[in-house]
Amino acid sequence: MMSPTGPFVKELDRHAQFGSLGRVCRLGLATRGNTHLDPEDVLHAIDRGINYLNWCTHPDGMSAAIRQLGPRRKEVIVAAQLYARTADEAEREIEGYLAELQTDYLDALTFYYLGSEHEWQTILAEDGAMPLLDNMKSAGTVRAVGVTSHHRDFAAELAKTGRIDCLMIRYNAAHRGAETDIFPVTHPLDLPVVSYTGVRWGALLESTPDDPPHFTPPPAPAWYRFTLCHPGVTVSLTAPNGRTELDENLKLLDDWSAPSKKEHKALCDHGDRVRRHAGSFH
Repeated sequence: MMSPTGPFVKELDRHAQFGSLGRVCRLGLATRGNTHLDPEDVLHAIDRGINYLNWCTHPDGMSAAIRQLGPRRKEVIVAAQLYARTADEAEREIEGYLAELQTDYLDALTFYYLGSEHEWQTILAEDGAMPLLDNMKSAGTVRAVGVTSHHRDFAAELAKTGRIDCLMIRYNAAHRGAETDIFPVTHPLDLPVVSYTGVRWGALLESTPDDPPHFTPPPAPAWYRFTLCHPGVTVSLTAPNGRTELDENLKLLDDWSAPSKKEHKALCDHGDRVRRHAGSFH
C-alpha cells in the first residue's frame, strides 16, 4: 500500500484496525435526519458484514436495530456524535443515547463539528465534557472519544495532542484536502479516520456543464470506492436513503476492488468539475 499522501492503491483492504476497538469493515453505515432506513435494512447490512454504525442520535431505524441486537451488540461498533461541550450537558446527552439504544456503552463518541480552540478549551476545562468522558472511558461506558470537524488544520493539530482516539473528516473526490492536511498526520499516529460525504451530498452523482461528451457520472459505489482506495481512510460512511440505495452500496462487498488508474483519474476529474459548480467547500 502506498504512503498516506498517495491516493491510489492497487488493492483495497476490506478491514482495518480501529484503535483499541478492534477490526472494522471499512465500509460503514450512517443515518442522517434526511434519510430513512428501517430496522430490517440495518440488520441486513450487519448480516452482509457491515460492523461500523454511525447513528444520527435521533430515534430511527438504526437505533431500533441496535436495540434488537441482543448478544450481537458486541459484534458492532456503535458511533455517535456529541453536541455538548460541558460535563452536565454531555452527561444528559449520553444518558439519552444509552436509553434510546438500550445499551450499556457507546463504542465511539465524537465531538460534533468542533471548529475552534475556544471550544476545545471549554471541553478540556474542569467542568468540561472531556474529564467526564475520561471517567466514562475508565468505566467502559464510552470506549473511544474523537472529533468531527470540517476544519482540517485545526483537526490535524488535535490529532497531534494524543487526547483523541479517532477523527471524522469530510473526504470525497470533490474535496480532497484531507490527502495533504489530515492523512499525513493521522497515518503515522495510527489514528483511525472516518470519512463522510463520500458522494458530496449527491452532487458527484450529477452531471455538470463541463462534462465531456457522452460522460455519465458513475453511481454511488464508485465514489465510495474512491474514498476507500486511500490508505488514510479507516472507515468510509455511506448514508443511503432506503433499501434500494443500501443494496446498491453494499455491492461493494461483492466486488471489493480498487479503481484502475484510468477510473481513478476520471473520478478525480469529475470531482474537480463538481467542486467548481456545486459550492465552495474546500
